[in-house]
Amino acid sequence: MDTFELVTLLIVPCAALAYINHRFIRLPNVIGLLVLSLGLSTVVWVSNHIFHLQLAAALEKVIVQLDFTQALLEVMLCFMLFAGSFHSDTEAIRREAKSIGIMAVLGTILTTVVVAGMLYMCSRWLDMPIEWIYCLLFGALIAPTDPIAVLGILNRTKVPERIKTNIIGESLFNDGVGIVIFLTILHIVEQGSASFTVGGMLLLFAQEAVGGILLGAALGYGAFLLMRSIDDYETEVLITLAIVMGGYLLANQLHVSGPLAMVVAGLITGAQKYRKESMSDTTEHYMDHFWELLDMGLNAILFLLIGLRLIGLDFSGQLLVLGMVGILILLLARFITVRLLSTLFRKTIATTRREQNMVIWSGLKGGLSLAMALSIPNTPVKEPIVFITYSIVLFSIIVQGLTIEWVVRRNTSDG
Repeated sequence: MDTFELVTLLIVPCAALAYINHRFIRLPNVIGLLVLSLGLSTVVWVSNHIFHLQLAAALEKVIVQLDFTQALLEVMLCFMLFAGSFHSDTEAIRREAKSIGIMAVLGTILTTVVVAGMLYMCSRWLDMPIEWIYCLLFGALIAPTDPIAVLGILNRTKVPERIKTNIIGESLFNDGVGIVIFLTILHIVEQGSASFTVGGMLLLFAQEAVGGILLGAALGYGAFLLMRSIDDYETEVLITLAIVMGGYLLANQLHVSGPLAMVVAGLITGAQKYRKESMSDTTEHYMDHFWELLDMGLNAILFLLIGLRLIGLDFSGQLLVLGMVGILILLLARFITVRLLSTLFRKTIATTRREQNMVIWSGLKGGLSLAMALSIPNTPVKEPIVFITYSIVLFSIIVQGLTIEWVVRRNTSDG
C-alpha cells in the first residue's frame, strides 16, 4: 500500500467521523473522534472475527501494521507542539516559569518513581510480575501530561487563567523530560545496567533538554529576524514551516530534544512582542488560521489512530484488571505528586487545595505515551505495558476530558 492510499484511509473516515460528531453528537472534537473511532474499531473487529469480511480484515491489517510510533514521534509531533505553543500566552508562561519548571522536571521524576513502585507491587499481587526496570520504563512514559490532549480539551474549559497557564506550560515542557528519562531507561534495558552511570544520565539530560531549548530559541529568534525583514504572508508561513520541519530534523541530527525545540520555537515566534515587530495584521491573520487548521487536522487524525489502535490489542481478564489497576495507580501518583510539590514549594507554586484538584484532574495522557509504549522492544512484558498505557489514555481523554468542566465548576464555586 502506497503513502497516498494510506493517508486516504485515514482522512476519509476522519472527515466522516468529525462530521457525525459535529452534526449529531456534539462532543469536544478530541473526545468525539476518539469515541467514534473506538466504535468503528469494535465494528471492524466483530466484522472480521465473527463474519470474516475481507474489507474489515484488510483495514485491520493496515491499522496493525501502521507504525504509530513513527507517525506521531517523527511526523506529527513537531507540527502539533509548535502549533500549541505558538497559540499559547508566552508572557503568562514566562511569569509562571518557576512553578512550571518544578512540575515539569521534579513532577515528572517523582511521578515516574511513584508509578514504578506501585506497579511493581501490584503486578506481583495480581500474579503478573513486571521487572523493576520495566516498571520504571512505564513510569517514565506515562508520567508526562500530554500537551496535545491537554491543549485539545483545556482550551474549551473555563479554568482560571493562572492555573490554566501552569497546566499548559507543564504539559508543553514535561514531555521532553519524560522522553529523556524514557530513553535513558530504554538504553539500560537494551544495553544492560553495566552501561548506566549517573554522570552519563545527567549528560544525556543536559544534551537533550538544554540543547533542545537552546536550539528552539535559535530557531524562534531566527524566524523572527527573517519575518521582520519582509512583509509577505505566504513567505512568512513557509518560514515557520521550514523552521518546524528543518529544525526537527536538525534536532535529531544533533541528538537534542526535538519536542522541546519546537515548544520554545513556537513560544518565541508566537509571543506578542515579536508578533508586533515581525507580522502585519494580514500575516498574523493567515499565520494563526494556518497553524490552527493544521493543528486541528493532525489532532483529528491522531485521535482517530488512537481509537483504531484498539484493533491490534489482545484482551484477557488479567490484562483488563491490570489496566484498571494502572488507572488507579496513575491517579494516585498524580495526587501525591501535586500535593507534595505544592506543599514543599508552597511559595513558588502558591495554589489552594481546590486549585490543586484542578491540576490533578487535568493531568491528561494521550498519543505520546502510547507511542513510547509501542516503541518498547518486543518482549513478554511489552503487551501488558501497552495495554495499561492504552487503558489510561482512554480513561484520561474520555472520562477526565468529559468531567474536567464539572471538576472546575465544583472547585471554583463558593462554599
